[in-house]
Amino acid sequence: MLQQKWTPQRIWLLVGYAAAAAALFSAPMFASDFRLNLLAKFLAFAIVALGLDLIWGYTGILSLGHGIFFGLGAYAMGMYLKLEASGGKPPDFMGWSGLRELPLFWKPFENFGFAVAMGILIPSVLALVLGYVTFRNRIKGVYFTILTQALVIITTTLLVGQQAYTGGTNGITGYSTILGASLGSADTKRVLYWITAAVLIAVFILCRYIVGSRFGKVLRAIRDGENRVRFIGYNPAIYQMVIFTISAGIAGIAGMLFILHVGIISPSMLGIVPSIEMVLWVAIGGRGTLIGAALGAIVMNWAKSEFSTAYPEGWLFFMGGLFVIVVVFMPKGISGLISQIKFRNKRKEKEHEGVRNPAV
Repeated sequence: MLQQKWTPQRIWLLVGYAAAAAALFSAPMFASDFRLNLLAKFLAFAIVALGLDLIWGYTGILSLGHGIFFGLGAYAMGMYLKLEASGGKPPDFMGWSGLRELPLFWKPFENFGFAVAMGILIPSVLALVLGYVTFRNRIKGVYFTILTQALVIITTTLLVGQQAYTGGTNGITGYSTILGASLGSADTKRVLYWITAAVLIAVFILCRYIVGSRFGKVLRAIRDGENRVRFIGYNPAIYQMVIFTISAGIAGIAGMLFILHVGIISPSMLGIVPSIEMVLWVAIGGRGTLIGAALGAIVMNWAKSEFSTAYPEGWLFFMGGLFVIVVVFMPKGISGLISQIKFRNKRKEKEHEGVRNPAV
């Protein structure tokens, strides 16, 4: 039994994961402050891509509204950071709108622990409610996707319209410290980067555990044949609700980490376009692979940053061309291409063996 578990492939896989983790944690020693901040932002995107891959790659549920869960987590952390920066007084945008006292629902966000809990809980509860309404009524496919886009429009409209409470179009910005530590300090940035890298690894391990468990096997069965799963006695709606809730919570965590590196959250950052971009990261990296989803988020955002810097007027054409190339020539994404290369190598090895040892 032990021999079956520790196969050469598994050992090399673990070595690869260890090398990737070591590279992530050693990045502050080689990268400039600017590059490190960019990488930290990309790692936050990788976290939300992992959560999206759970529901799309493994369960077959396409959500084009994951930017909402990401943004709600960011807003929760942003409220805490803004209150710490203002010393517990009403933020500046409230004064501009005529508010003289801090609203009651803002006051608990003075506590860091409460803000973190809400950054996970609010997206999770919203996803649970949406999942209960949709999956229980067997709303799926394109209809579910349209509903998630409608949720994006509703949420962004509310955030823009309630300027006195949310900062409106400008969002929430103007942070200076977190738990008393300066956000502008190089030491603080390094610590926040390491925290983001550690959370990414922890979320990856959690996702690997989920997809490798019996629960994960049921998710894949639902993806491949929902009616068959129902006929053998399982209730797909329960599994879909649970995984959708977990995915939203992971997106909320990513949003909280994102705002620590970027310093602003606004309605434009959780609209339809960012939600579609998240789906593209997973598709390009390779859905249903986890490592592909994370890699896709990091690679695509890195490419976006490099192209926009080198070609400020034509970078969108480069990105569009990159998307077309991946879709046409790598339909299974980056990770799928690696799998295809391995398969071809194995097939060549078998052919060579056949030539050396022909059947008598």
